[in-house]
Amino acid sequence: MDTATDTLLHPEDRRELVSWLRSSSHPSGPISRAKILLDLDDGVLPNEVARRQRVGRATVFRWKARYLAEGIDSLTDRPRSGRPTLIEASTVERVLKLTRERVPPEADHWSRRTMAKYADTTVWQVGQIWKAAGLEPHRIKVFKISNDPAFAEKVVDVVGLYMNPPLNAVVLSVDEKTQIQALDRTQAPLPAAKAHPETRTHDYRRHGITNLYAAFDILTGEVIGRITRRARGVEFLAFLRQIDKRVPEALDIHLILDNSATHATKAVREWLETHPRVHVHNTPTSASWMNAVEGWFAQLERRALRRGTFSSVAELKQTLRDFIKAHNKHSAKPFKWTQTAKKIIAAVERAKEAYQN
Repeated sequence: MDTATDTLLHPEDRRELVSWLRSSSHPSGPISRAKILLDLDDGVLPNEVARRQRVGRATVFRWKARYLAEGIDSLTDRPRSGRPTLIEASTVERVLKLTRERVPPEADHWSRRTMAKYADTTVWQVGQIWKAAGLEPHRIKVFKISNDPAFAEKVVDVVGLYMNPPLNAVVLSVDEKTQIQALDRTQAPLPAAKAHPETRTHDYRRHGITNLYAAFDILTGEVIGRITRRARGVEFLAFLRQIDKRVPEALDIHLILDNSATHATKAVREWLETHPRVHVHNTPTSASWMNAVEGWFAQLERRALRRGTFSSVAELKQTLRDFIKAHNKHSAKPFKWTQTAKKIIAAVERAKEAYQN
């Protein structure tokens, strides 16, 4: 059973430890140990000392015993003896070979602990080897190489619009964000408090979905939006008509679109034929990253939808309208594309070659 201790510290030692706490340059390790001993010297029980200093009971008893045996000098950080640990070349080779050529039977990727087991080394050495080689087996990147036969031509066309937009025209990056769900939590969230983030239930209720069409103006960063119940060619055509009304008649309209079937229905094609000022530029297949509006959709998801709770579709729609209005008023800025078409095409060719090999 823990009991309060008698006076532990020598008076001179106590004065010295108190001076450590007042110093702005003293190392954090010795200060933490000084607080432990000062609390014990004040008669605080070891359990309470451990709670106050956020350490284990064993740590409290260890520093008490070390002080009693060796004095105040034992509280300072001691220089480590011996030369730095060297990792044998054979160990490095073994770890790198396993990392690049195999996966462990019990998992789909290597961790430092599993690699240490199979390479017959330590977790620390595995970490050092991976760090030196720039390897991060726990991470993965997703990619898809476009097989569009007109890939190069489309890249040159779209990048040209971004980097050298035509005069007397607007360039709009257009796409739709479909199946946006109006999700509501089953209970009201608890607000954030000191040292505690906002909390909410893991389960939710679905109140329906909506769809958002957006046209991102690369010269101003402003967005034209249209919220629809469905996402078909009919809705897309209505959005084209909305864009046509919003853009002054004296300006041409260049639309950057992906290859969705709803963008090329018979009705859409017929409308485009009767509106020669509207020019369509398709991104390559499997290259949605080339459509500037995707970056704006990511902002919408991160800032308004991911943490949002909506008791109805109507509330979700109002949030979308408010976000577009606020973006156009406060956040809109010109879109800047920095990667040349030549570099993009070369990078894709290198990726294809690496994949085939």
